[in-house]
Amino acid sequence: MRFTTIFFDLDDTLYPSSSGLWPAIKERMNAYMAERLHIPSAEIPRLRESYFREYGTTLRGLQAKHQVDVQDFLAYVHDLPLKEYLHPDPLQQKVLASLPTRNLIFTNADVPHARRVLRWLQIEQYFEDIVDVNRIDPFCKPKREAFEIALKVAGESDPSKCVMIDDMPATTRAARELGLYAILYGSPAPDRFGTLHGSDMDAAFDDWNQLPALLNGGPA
Repeated sequence: MRFTTIFFDLDDTLYPSSSGLWPAIKERMNAYMAERLHIPSAEIPRLRESYFREYGTTLRGLQAKHQVDVQDFLAYVHDLPLKEYLHPDPLQQKVLASLPTRNLIFTNADVPHARRVLRWLQIEQYFEDIVDVNRIDPFCKPKREAFEIALKVAGESDPSKCVMIDDMPATTRAARELGLYAILYGSPAPDRFGTLHGSDMDAAFDDWNQLPALLNGGPA
């Protein structure tokens, strides 16, 4: 294998989007904006879309426009019972255990949430570090600067030796533009992503059995 480091996204990548956890987190974001920042509920969808487009995440937009307390926001939105959403996957565990690479989490969430998810999925031992939203502040994925910080954390000077696995085409596209091998996780359904282009990723998979072949240069 020509790769030495793999960056894994967390939410909707290390567990399937069908789990319902990410929609629950987004509902917590809406509630935070209404309850803590007193933003009218009718305005929240428009603001979140605007912040996502301009700043990359709702949080970064709230930091810029509302001087939000970052740690309070992160604690609030991730305060959910993971047992209601997540289940360990023996196949995923087997595949991760087989990888000869250094594996890091690279997420726009924070370390406490990442550690809770990894522990619940029983895969914490397969990751040696977490590059989280605080570590890449004031940036976030898919910003180029966020990737540059992640590469420095990993001690990697050559992006071509690295892989980014993420469920968002914007992130895999940014990774590919920077020189990483970009793998899109999940079914690229038109109703979720629109039209995908070759520039969005180098490969895609929705079954953990497919990953080793992709990393070794073969078809999934």
